Amino acid sequence: MDNRQIANLLAETADLLEIAAGDPFRIRSYRRAAEAVESSTIPLSQLAVEDPKKLLTIAGIGKGMAANILEIEKAGTLPLREELLVKYKPSMLELLKLPGMGPKSVALFWEVLQVADIDQLEAAIAAGKLEELPRFGAKAAEKLKKGIAEYRKNSGRFHLDDAEIAAEKITAYLLEFPGIDRVTPAGSLRRGRDTVGDLDLLATGPICEEDKVGPAVDYMAAYPPIASLIAKGANKVSFRLRSGLQVDVRLLPQGSYGAALQYFTGSKMHNVTVRQRALKRGYTLSEYALAKVEDGAFVAGATEEEIYAALGMDWIAPELRENNGELEAALEHRLPQLITQADIRGDVHMHTVATDGSNTIREMAEAALARGYEYIAITDHSKNLAMTNGLDDQRALTHIAAIRQVERDMAEEFYEREKREPEGSPLKPRPGSSGTATSPRQLPIRVLAGIEVDILADGQLDLADETLAQMDIVIASVHTLFSQSIEEMTARVLRALENPYLKILGHPTGRKLLRRDAYQIHLPQIFQAAAAAGVAMEHNSNPNRLDLCDRDLKMAKEAGCKIVVNTDAHHTSEMENMRYGIRQLRRAWLTKEDVLNTLPADEFLETVKRR
Repeated sequence: MDNRQIANLLAETADLLEIAAGDPFRIRSYRRAAEAVESSTIPLSQLAVEDPKKLLTIAGIGKGMAANILEIEKAGTLPLREELLVKYKPSMLELLKLPGMGPKSVALFWEVLQVADIDQLEAAIAAGKLEELPRFGAKAAEKLKKGIAEYRKNSGRFHLDDAEIAAEKITAYLLEFPGIDRVTPAGSLRRGRDTVGDLDLLATGPICEEDKVGPAVDYMAAYPPIASLIAKGANKVSFRLRSGLQVDVRLLPQGSYGAALQYFTGSKMHNVTVRQRALKRGYTLSEYALAKVEDGAFVAGATEEEIYAALGMDWIAPELRENNGELEAALEHRLPQLITQADIRGDVHMHTVATDGSNTIREMAEAALARGYEYIAITDHSKNLAMTNGLDDQRALTHIAAIRQVERDMAEEFYEREKREPEGSPLKPRPGSSGTATSPRQLPIRVLAGIEVDILADGQLDLADETLAQMDIVIASVHTLFSQSIEEMTARVLRALENPYLKILGHPTGRKLLRRDAYQIHLPQIFQAAAAAGVAMEHNSNPNRLDLCDRDLKMAKEAGCKIVVNTDAHHTSEMENMRYGIRQLRRAWLTKEDVLNTLPADEFLETVKRR
């Protein structure tokens, strides 16, 4: 099992213990272990086999939890979890996925109403039974009813990172089979949609020719994580993983690979329009080839590029294939040069152990340096988020000093290394260079002091202006009171935009994919005000958020707003999430010129200070 699956079993055990009113200390130990496992970059399953004692070196894993992890590796589950599932039905775990639903509420519904699944809960709400329970009234019941509707609407969808992880594992498995040399995701994952319904994978290689493909099909059908095999054909295997994600794998001849990739990438309306274009030019286009109508003669099929070229178009990036003008732009050779991850020079939204992060300032800076970034901003939470140990004014000032010290320390170490390097070293300034190792131009990485300050109910920011004035970066975000009316929320954010120290509006709609809809806010008004005030809009690359969405990013650009793409990383590993944000920016047709953190450090700082 991977770390996420192990963490999920530990977290579910904690939830079941809480439903059972178990020992709070024991519950906390399971939750702490689940968090430690999920945030660990070490594959614990491998460690459990090779050197179990090393499990104890991971913070949050004691002897008892190490034994539990070994049991999970051996049996695929935990005995305690299975015991609790005898008493409490498995469907009760699904109740915990509802917005606002916690273990205590699940336990209450079970004890008093014998409600154990979503259908029973919905019936109890309709019958008015929840209003008879302590802590529940008509308003709480209505909120829960909306939560059920929201959950059902999102059921069967998966976060982008979960789908990508599944695709990477299947790809690695396929590439181990002799004669398969290329595997590519298609469908909504390749187009970068913010959530994925199912997973399409296309494989090719010498073994995938029609008369040779049988053994490769058998090999794919034997993939160990398959929970249920849906279908097995001549060159296709469909199955469902334990997570519920359906996967369709097609093994294709090399000559048809490009045609199949174009066809199965979609979107449906993009493909309809492309096929219409083909017919007008006397061709038919299928998942097998672009061919002449008159005699079926093969025209193109091995690559997408040759298919689009045969139709008189430039190749279209998968993220643009939504029938939103990309075909006309491809015909007229005016497709934009879309932003790439290589264009990003810094990440200016991240958290440390000072609040709810997992790493120190130095660790975050070193991880960013290893990624090739020129700068980062440390932006821990402000005091309104008490559960994150948010910073008050005095702690924020102390934190600024700590951030500045890390930057100085790293610069000094860089300078000492540089002095020891021979002439011609990349670390050594070129002859005639006027820069010194401690000037901003020569720093190994700029570590900017910032804050993610809460926007309070009335639009005030959560820290004093005197404190905010000392920050390089001030991100303001809504974290509470999402139920305000559209008028109240819009006025709240508009007032925040008036603060002269605000640089970036963080995750501007507050949505959490598959869990919480965006709060009500009049975005066109916000974008206009932000553009006038010189406040940038954040695109938050966390795959649970991806906020702003592609549509809203387009709207923000049209209103004159600049964009900053950040990871909101709470652990060094989460900096990797930048790639998910880049896909959304590409879906919105954005170029590097639209995004501020493609600028060098000094230009970036000068731009955000220009209010």
